[in-house]
Amino acid sequence: MTKSSSIANFLDGLASETPTPGGGGAAAVCGAIGAALVSMVCNLTIGKKNYAEVEADLQAVLANAEQLRAELTGAIEEDVAAFNAVMGAYGLPRATDAEKAVRANAIQAALKSATLAPLRACKACWEVIALAAIAAEKGNLNVISDAGVAVLAANAGLRSSALNVFINAKAIKDRDFAEQQLADVNALLAQAAAATESVYQTVKTKIGA
Repeated sequence: MTKSSSIANFLDGLASETPTPGGGGAAAVCGAIGAALVSMVCNLTIGKKNYAEVEADLQAVLANAEQLRAELTGAIEEDVAAFNAVMGAYGLPRATDAEKAVRANAIQAALKSATLAPLRACKACWEVIALAAIAAEKGNLNVISDAGVAVLAANAGLRSSALNVFINAKAIKDRDFAEQQLADVNALLAQAAAATESVYQTVKTKIGA
């Protein structure tokens, strides 16, 4: 499955017996949806007379949101490639000691890549959350609920991507490397939880809920 697949085809792939696309791709889609919604709020605010004073701010948010949307959409294929690399490494021959050594090294290298890929998605989702906060604060009140959906989608993407960091880091023998990635993702999770709740409450307040 690629970023050019239709939603229906992507969901059919998720539901099928094949391992890809899987949770990593779904997590990236969540983040990309969050970014797209931030862009929508910006596009429906920019050019409006009542929001002229925040137009420059939201133009910058829009540019960043579109960059992140592209990055997270690309992460769908990156997740598939990382999974295939791990499976390919496990499938290498191991009849001799030399083959076993090559296989073991390949597995560890693939696991590192498969840990870094979802970590990059986590970081991108965190940036979407930060942009959603600006959109919720300065965006058009008529679509402010969409900023709330954006932050929730981005947080879902971050938390979901974090699971792939956890599962791959667990099997990495270079524990210094693994612990660093785990520390990074746990820091992002803590920041995202607080920021997401703050944005959600801001949106609820603005819509009078």
